[in-house]
Amino acid sequence: MLTIYGVYRSRASRAIWLAYEIGLPFRHVPVIQAYRLADPAAPGAPLNTRSPEFLRINPNGRIPSIEDDGLVLHESLAINLYLAKKYGGALGPADLAEDGRMTMWALWAATEVEPHALQVLFHRAARPPAERDPAVARAAVEALRAPFAVLNQELAGSGFLVGGRFTVADLNVAEVVRYALPAPELFEAAPAVRAWLETCHARPAFKRMMEEREREPA
Repeated sequence: MLTIYGVYRSRASRAIWLAYEIGLPFRHVPVIQAYRLADPAAPGAPLNTRSPEFLRINPNGRIPSIEDDGLVLHESLAINLYLAKKYGGALGPADLAEDGRMTMWALWAATEVEPHALQVLFHRAARPPAERDPAVARAAVEALRAPFAVLNQELAGSGFLVGGRFTVADLNVAEVVRYALPAPELFEAAPAVRAWLETCHARPAFKRMMEEREREPA
């Protein structure tokens, strides 16, 4: 059986959402980020990214990781591409060209969007108000305007990224774009992106993942 390591309040949410989309059974091991603990090495500390037993799975000390039929993989977007190809049916690529485009969009999201979208999230929502820097958030919003325009143009056609249907490409990119939600001005300027993200978030599998995420301690 597939094993997914990582709490819901992490990038493990991406693999869990995909598993729910596919109807793929999995064992969930809720590894928490060490930075969220006062002393990750304390006796009785929960399993975390610095725990020796997890470092044997992922020596990078990051989540998520998976184990599947003896294969261990790290990096959430790569994990999802693998799972979609192996188990995902129409969520995965129909041919080599679609495979290439799905990989392209995953790398695009990781390089063009995620670094800036995380700064929006941190400095407009996630961090305590005293630790937020409005200037950092503004700079991140400005850096995202061009990628959002690219994404908007791509989605203005079929409404999806690959093959005119919802695929792992949409799921991966949506999970990165979600970080930018505290910047509504970006979505107002990119209506196709806004409509697409709403469509992704209306999916039952996403709602199920978010319900589980909300039940976890913040």
